Amino acid sequence: MSRLKTYLLTIITLLFLHPLFSETFRYTGSKNYIYVERTDLRRYDNAKYAGLMSREVKAYITPTASAKAANNSDNDNDGAFFYSGNFYVNQDIRKGVSYLTEGIHKAIPSSFLMDENGALEMLEDNGYPSFRSFPAFPAKDIEKGQTWEAKAERAVDPLDKNVFTRMPMYIQYTYLRDEVYNGEDVYLLSAKWATRYGAGTKYVDEDGDRELVAASGNHNATICISKANGKVVVVRDTIDETFSYADGNKVNFKGTISLFTEYPPSIDEDKIVPEIAKIDDVDIEKTEAGLLMNLQNLQFKPDSSELLPGENERLSKLADILKKFPNSQFLVEGHTASTGNPKGEMNLSLERAYSIVKELVNRGVSEKQFICKGSGGTKPAADNATPEGRAKNRRVEITILE
Repeated sequence: MSRLKTYLLTIITLLFLHPLFSETFRYTGSKNYIYVERTDLRRYDNAKYAGLMSREVKAYITPTASAKAANNSDNDNDGAFFYSGNFYVNQDIRKGVSYLTEGIHKAIPSSFLMDENGALEMLEDNGYPSFRSFPAFPAKDIEKGQTWEAKAERAVDPLDKNVFTRMPMYIQYTYLRDEVYNGEDVYLLSAKWATRYGAGTKYVDEDGDRELVAASGNHNATICISKANGKVVVVRDTIDETFSYADGNKVNFKGTISLFTEYPPSIDEDKIVPEIAKIDDVDIEKTEAGLLMNLQNLQFKPDSSELLPGENERLSKLADILKKFPNSQFLVEGHTASTGNPKGEMNLSLERAYSIVKELVNRGVSEKQFICKGSGGTKPAADNATPEGRAKNRRVEITILE
């Protein structure tokens, strides 16, 4: 095949491209998938080697509804689609010491809109995904050897301060050749861009790290696109990048960042739902993200994450269910009634989610399978004005992600 057919014009880290056939193209969303960003970088502080940074960030991305149905934006484009995801850092190692182990993960929420032309609008931006609108393709067929340019964005937090800075990416792409990657026929592209931020440039993120005064460097990436279905199979970015700070310190990173997708295992609902239904006070609901189990009437000490006696049998039965899915991930989301203390409610709901997870881990479920999230009183299931409603709002939900 002499031509690489063009795909989605601008696409946020979906790594899942849809064919574009002139003006008849419409973006309609895709199935759930797992976004993976794997980083292996050597770090140098003021030109002195400081150690290896190895990190894996994962997210379960779910197409929830159209923008209009989701009611998450003023965007009145009926073609826009709402995506949500829960990111988590799987590993973070510095100088051979693990700072974040592969244990119970805390969810980092993210949501965005994608319209029928691939245009992106971030709704909840906590720094992930790092790459936005990358890769991108022109609205015409591409010959081998042809180049094109496109703009994207990257969010960085070099010192792990939990303060993310958005930087522009002006990328030059080239369609190199056709190849076989892991037994699959692919189009091979290259992508090159320079890091330019802060001093001497016009690019400053007013909401970013104010101590980061400049950044410079180079990126050289290769991109493999499946000939069969247009999916981006893998992106491998080789970087050499330096970040300069107001106190005079300079931090340099050299190495690779790889982006790719995975797909969660499916669930045999006909088999598992009847088993869950046998557990008292557990409601079952099929959601976009997977199979949700609502644990009702959990008995905690007042304003505490400590479970009261009497939950052992229910948790043991639930653990037996979850152990049948050794390759799945479980999102555990705590909720509280609204008491006028949003921050306290958020913390308590997360602590209660962790408490349930620890009980399940003690019963043999792998801690690596859990992602914990606290939503406080922001997602009421009933009227918060009555004691009965508040009791229903105090709950923990477990979703088997698929």
